[in-house]
Amino acid sequence: MKILAINGSHRVGQNTDYLINQALTAAAELGAETEVIELAEKNVEYCTGCNRCLFKPKCSIKDDDMEEIKAKMLEADGIIFASPDYFSNVSARMKCFMDRTRPLHMVANQLKGKVAGFMTMSGLDNCGSESTSAALNQFCATHEMLVVHPRPEGPVIASSITGSLMAGMKDGKPQWRRSVADDPIAPVVARQLGIDMTELIKKIG
Repeated sequence: MKILAINGSHRVGQNTDYLINQALTAAAELGAETEVIELAEKNVEYCTGCNRCLFKPKCSIKDDDMEEIKAKMLEADGIIFASPDYFSNVSARMKCFMDRTRPLHMVANQLKGKVAGFMTMSGLDNCGSESTSAALNQFCATHEMLVVHPRPEGPVIASSITGSLMAGMKDGKPQWRRSVADDPIAPVVARQLGIDMTELIKKIG
């Protein structure tokens, strides 16, 4: 069983990676093989809209890293898509990657039935993470992936993984966390994502 995470952050090893690692560590503890692709370390060119993939599941762009990434996606049993919130949407790097998955969709949904999860990271609460999560959720649905919405045992604490650096307000001014590691909710739900994805993959495997 393999779970792949794709990180759309421009900043490797920072808060989005922290949340990814929470999920993948939990999955590895249950026996999953895990891997992270840092889009910031890959060359992924823009989709040009040439429409060649309307007829064959092939892309006209051959001289970048997208074929390698697509091969890893097809090998994986589960895929986590992670992005910081940039103006209420995924990062430009993540959107470029999403556009380039078009050859996996236009002739047949080649990712159909794979287990998926998603997570976002932002500075502020209630300021764009919801729409960023919605964009990732819709992307997974378009590919007919089986999307996991993690839910830890006990009281409901979140409906998605939306990490934040905002620690509340004091005297009318926002207070900040140094890291999402100090967020009391997002790391817990991220870890649950790894557990839930692994369990679902085992059930349907």
